[in-house]
Parts: sequence; C-alpha cells; structure tokens
Amino acid sequence: MLTSINPTMKAFAVLIPALLLAFTFDPLTPFIYLVFTVAVTFLFGEVAFKRWIVIFSPFLLLAISFAWMTMLHPSGAFSGGGVLFSIWSFKVTSESFWAGISLGLRSLSFAALSLLFILTTDSTKFMLSLMQQCKLPPKLTFGILAGYRFLPTFRYELQVLRQAHRIRGVGRARGVKERLHQFRRYAIPLLANAIRKAERVALAMESKGFTGETDRTHYHEMTIHKRDWVFVSVFLIMFFVCVFLSYQLGSLNIFGKTF
Repeated sequence: MLTSINPTMKAFAVLIPALLLAFTFDPLTPFIYLVFTVAVTFLFGEVAFKRWIVIFSPFLLLAISFAWMTMLHPSGAFSGGGVLFSIWSFKVTSESFWAGISLGLRSLSFAALSLLFILTTDSTKFMLSLMQQCKLPPKLTFGILAGYRFLPTFRYELQVLRQAHRIRGVGRARGVKERLHQFRRYAIPLLANAIRKAERVALAMESKGFTGETDRTHYHEMTIHKRDWVFVSVFLIMFFVCVFLSYQLGSLNIFGKTF
C-alpha cells in the first residue's frame, strides 16, 4: 500500500508530523507516534525487518547519546525536580531525566518516519512527482536523476581502479601524505570519466528534444488520488490523538510547559 502512495503526499505526511513533534517535550507523545509509525511501516510497507533494524540501529545509538547528554547537561527549564542519581559531579534530576527520554524518543520518531519514506518510495517517482505536483524545474529534476544514476557506475569504476593499481604493485596508502596522493590518483580518472558521461547524457537529452520547458508531456503521469489524502489525514489525525492522550494523562509538555 505505501508504495502506491504519491511520493510528494507521502513526504508531506512524514514532514508535517515531524515538525509538530519537535514542539513536544514529553516522552509519551513521541513514544506513541513511534509505535504507530513502526506498525504502519511493517503492516503496509512490505519492509524486511532485518534490513530495517540494520538501518535503524545507528539512530538508536545516536538517540541514546542525545538522551544521556541531555540528562547530564539539562537547560534551566528542565533542571528542576528531585535528584534521581548522580555520576561524579553530575546530578540527574527527574525533569532532566524525562527531558532526555523525550529527546531520545523524538529522535527515534524522526528516524522511523524517515525510514518509512525512504524504504517505501521509488527515487525516480519521487523526483517526477516533485516536477509534476510541486512544479520543480525539469532541468533540475533530470539533472538530479542523472547524477543519482551515475553513483553505481562511479562505485564500479572505483573498484576497477583499485584492482588495476593492485595488479601494478601499488600498495594501500598508510600515511596522510600517501592517502592524499592516492585520492589524487583516483579522483582524476573518475572526474574525466564523469565529464565524458555528462557530455554524452547532455547530447542524448538534446537529441530527444529536451529543452527544459515546464509545459511538457510526461510518459509517467503522477497523480494524486483519494487514498493519498486519506494517508496524509491519518498521519495528522494520529498526531493529535497522541497529543490528546498525553493531555488526558497529564504528561503533555510543550516548550517546557506541562498541560
């Protein structure tokens, strides 16, 4: 289901709740939304759990570090409350503890929303949707697509260069000076090949009649359907449901003020 959603509408469905979550400072609201986002990703996204957890793990470590630093170095608005425990000269209070947990959960919510979009969206369809729905200039759109398509080619050419250097007896660089020299050996042929490929692509696009005009027809028409609006509405409504639950439980905190 998620792969059939218009990429631009999916981007708005992910971006707007992420911006709204940045204003909440209680742990309950981002936690509920994190659970909701992960559930939607696996139920409707056909995403492999192993792949998701491998990508999500670095964000988990980053969120833990954010939470820990917030507990040890809280701002004035979150430094009150009783002391829960102390480490050397650092004292972790109840308010700083929950502020750190909230920051960590918000970071994980942002990461989960980003993975939902990245793992269920085709990059080509996303750029075409930006061009057709958001009126992104075609020159910029096709330029980004062409550059994105070159990345696997550059990786292959870099592997070929490394193998060619090994055959000729060039060892692995060890010092800083040798690494800079090695970077120069790799950069010059890669840059030369990139220029040649860019010229070929430009000539091919001109031969196909590409002029960069915005008033053009498209082979792949990206349209917005009713299900796209429903998808955005569900994500927005769920955010306000999370806020309402936090308010009912007395834990809602916006900019340090509890409601």
